[in-house]
Order: sequence, then structure tokens, then C-alpha cells
Amino acid sequence: MFFSIILAINWPGVGLQAGQLLLSLSILVILHEFGHYITARWFKCRVEKFYLFFDPWFSIFKKKIDETEYGIGWLPLGGYVKIAGMIDESMDKEQMKLPPQPWEFRSKPAWQRLIIMLGGVTVNVILAFIIYAMILFVWGEDKIPNKSLKDGVWVTDSLMYQIGFRDGDKIVAVNNDSIPYFDDVPKKIFLNVGGTIQIERDGVAKDIIIPRNLAGQLIERKKAKRALFMPRVPLYIGQFDGKDTSAAKKAGLQYMDKIVKLDSTGVQFFDQAARYFDGHRDKDVQLTVERKGSIVQMPVRVNAEGRISPSFLTNKQYDSLQVLDIVHRDYSFFASFPAGVRLTGTSLGEYIDQFKLIFSPSTEYYKGVGGFKSMGSVFSAKKWDWQRFWEMTALFSIILAFMNLLPIPALDGGHVLFTLVEMISGRKPSEKFLEYAQIVGFVILMALMLYANGNDWFGWGKG
Repeated sequence: MFFSIILAINWPGVGLQAGQLLLSLSILVILHEFGHYITARWFKCRVEKFYLFFDPWFSIFKKKIDETEYGIGWLPLGGYVKIAGMIDESMDKEQMKLPPQPWEFRSKPAWQRLIIMLGGVTVNVILAFIIYAMILFVWGEDKIPNKSLKDGVWVTDSLMYQIGFRDGDKIVAVNNDSIPYFDDVPKKIFLNVGGTIQIERDGVAKDIIIPRNLAGQLIERKKAKRALFMPRVPLYIGQFDGKDTSAAKKAGLQYMDKIVKLDSTGVQFFDQAARYFDGHRDKDVQLTVERKGSIVQMPVRVNAEGRISPSFLTNKQYDSLQVLDIVHRDYSFFASFPAGVRLTGTSLGEYIDQFKLIFSPSTEYYKGVGGFKSMGSVFSAKKWDWQRFWEMTALFSIILAFMNLLPIPALDGGHVLFTLVEMISGRKPSEKFLEYAQIVGFVILMALMLYANGNDWFGWGKG
């Protein structure tokens, strides 16, 4: 079975990211192929090979147990199981010239072959559900209620500013559909391009039109991985680590210092300070800070990037200061399972909506189609973040299930389509037809993979 490419939208330690991606895909490949393997063995089909990664010419490791060769290939583009009597990517024509045997795939009734074909995607959906359930059980769920942002949002992307947003806006709804949680704002906007965002500014309701090609514009500006908005909060200095050499530490700033004035300009929020620093790159700025009830002044040197420190408070710390609210929900072991089912369904629905937008040229979503580079970029580059790792593995599992069900020859969906046609018409496609279809499907997949990865590196879809 061909492990399909994943069309990843550019979201937001290369080596660390590569390691997480490799482990994630290895888990998905092995379990996807296990779904085909176990159903094939269930119906007494002979499985000749079970491989992680592809093994043209040679393999890194292989061992034959009973009738199956288990191995690891050297080409990390997926994996496969080779089921006797099946026309797949191995294109073993010699075997197909021989009379069908009882243990071969082609000798089994159509309903059994259909179940074998669906085994991989079924395992992927189950895997996503289990991972989501365990994420909720172990870490719970954190969300920021939109209503808790008393001072609105900080518009962190200049394109959002150009289309009409301003710092302090309160984002209320998209297409009159309310947004209960701030965390859902970006995806609501991206899934409703061409629609209308309802905001509140200084107590007055306003509408902002979402450009139809918003995704394309962000990708062109290479801002697709950056947050569009952040909660609008005061500027507190975070904790310094032992190796910190920032201007803030050198100037004498301390943990929980609150910056209230820059030179003679009073600042109330982080965004105001950020814009002031940006306009004073490589210059000295006189800081006025509140420290444990006292006012302290000191000069600081703004660096070439317009920053003074890499360390500021997290949303959880702002929650403890009652600047915003974070609603945390814990799940018991048994409560996590229905919640995991809901989260799986939501993630699948959102991905399908994004996928459909790729085929609408006016949205320019196709510019964000990416390959392994884009996939790796969604993992943490600073540390091995297990929660993030499992969240992305669950999402990739859903994507893999959906992509493999596309009716393209060489994917599971192509085999499923031919099998359904056979069950309805009572006529089985000829082996020669299936061979040609497999070749066509393989060429299509290779072209898509080349485009996706070329788009990552060369921006083929951005011209």
C-alpha cells in the first residue's frame, strides 16, 4: 500500500524538528500498514513483505519470519505491505501471470478485499482518536475565552492591519457566527475567506471584509507561520535564564518588572512598546518601570531587530495576574474518550474544508501546499515538546486517512473505488487495466510530491 504524500498547509533546531517528523511519520506508517496487514491475515491472505520506508535495490534491515519479510528501507517516503496476488506499487507482474491461489488477494471475495483496503485508514482514524483522548487525559485542555480579552487584541501581522484591524479591536464573530474562544480566531478567519468579520472598536460595532486571497497574500509575504493576533496585555519582563545576554538583563531589568514609559512616552500595552522599540532600533531608550510598588528608571539598548529581551510573561502568567482568563479543563480517563471522538471529528472536518479551498484558485490556498519541510516546521524547534508532538501526530494521522481515501489509483481510495464498482456491477476490472491504473496513479502521486516539496523550497506555487 502506498503511503500517500501529505499536502500540508504552511502553518506556523531543524535537526530537532526533523527528528520529531521522522518519528511521527514512522509511527503513522507502521500502524497504517499494520491495518492492511492484520486484515489481510484475518482473511488468510499471504503477506510477503512489511516495510517501514521503501527499499529499492537494498534495505537497511530485514528479517523473514514465517512467510513475511519484515524490514526497514532506506527511502523515507512511506512504507508498504506486499500482499500476495495484489497489483500494487511493487508491480509484480510475474506473480500475476500464474494461476490464482487460495491465499492470494485476488482470490478473495470483493467484500473481504474492500475491508483489507480500508484497514489502513481505519487504523489512522482510530489512532487519531486515541491520541487526542490521551492528550486530553494527560494534559487537559486550555482555552482563552474571547470575552476575557478586556483590552482586545494586538494585531501582530501587518497584513491584518492593512485589511482594517487595529490594536484593541475585540473580534466578536465571523459571518455572524460567534467565536467563544480566542484560540479559534485564526482558523475561523482562514476557513471563511471572502466573508465578514464582526469586531467591536471603542464600543462601536464594525465589519471587516476578509480578502478572498488572504492565505496567498500571507504566504507571499512569508508570514504564514506567524500569529495574526495576540491578546493585548501589559508589558512585563519574564524570567531570565543563566545564559541570557539580552539588553534587558544588561540594563538591570528584573523578573516581573512592568514597563510603563519609554523615554517620555507612556505605554500601557505590549504592542505600544513593541512598536516604539521597532522605531528605535540600535538606539538607547530610557525605561520607566514599576517594580514591587516602586518606580525605577534605566537606559536600555534596543537591538537591530527592535527588541530588548527574549523573555516575557506567558499567557498562563498573565492569567495569574488576572489580565486574561485561561479556562483549563481536566478529563478523567473515561471522559477523555468521547471528547477525543469529538476532537477527531472536528479536526477532520476542518482539514476537509481547507482541502476544498486548495482547489478554489481565487483563494490562492494552493500557494501554501507544502511537503516535508512544511510538515517539519509545525514541530517545536526549541525543545522536544511531547504535547505538541502528539497533537501533530494525531492531525497527520487524520490527514493520512483522508488523503488515502482519495479516488486516485495507487492510493487505497483508488483500490476501494474499483472494488466498489465491481461489487455494484458484478464485473471485476481486468488485471491489465489495474496495472495501467497503478502506473497512472503512481505518476500522479510523484508529481504531487514533487510539486509540494518544490513549493517548500522554491515557491513554485507562488508565481
